[in-house]
Amino acid sequence: MEKMTPEQQHYQKMAKKHEVKRPVVKNCIKAFFVGGSICLIGQFLQYGYMFFFDFNESSAGDPTVATLIIVATLLTGLGVYDRYAQFAGAGTAVPVTGFANSVASAAIEHRTEGYVLGVGGNMFKLAGSVIVFGTFSAFVIAFIRTIWMTWGGTG
Repeated sequence: MEKMTPEQQHYQKMAKKHEVKRPVVKNCIKAFFVGGSICLIGQFLQYGYMFFFDFNESSAGDPTVATLIIVATLLTGLGVYDRYAQFAGAGTAVPVTGFANSVASAAIEHRTEGYVLGVGGNMFKLAGSVIVFGTFSAFVIAFIRTIWMTWGGTG
């Protein structure tokens, strides 16, 4: 690593002095409450599917997730979800709605390039790493569990 000149050191001090301080605690609180609110809405949806459509607790999860994805995609298309994301930051990125937002945003951004090369080719660029990591992690966990069960472990 190269040593900085006195001019570079002076510039770094000046830049640090004028850097905008981020309200980290405030941002964490906003993310916590907005992300928690999204999850709370999901929980109400799950209970609604259980009460009105006679799903059990384990089967109500699928339509709940699908509903959250559809709503997040619609709100992204209308430009509403992005305003909430500006306010809440990671609070809107962590639930499944953040994944739907990233896919829908990329599709909207590249729609002028055509449906196949534009939308189809670009909508999973951002979300692709999440899909790959999730698939790989599931494989590793299933492999470890299979080995554990084969050697007589309890599941």
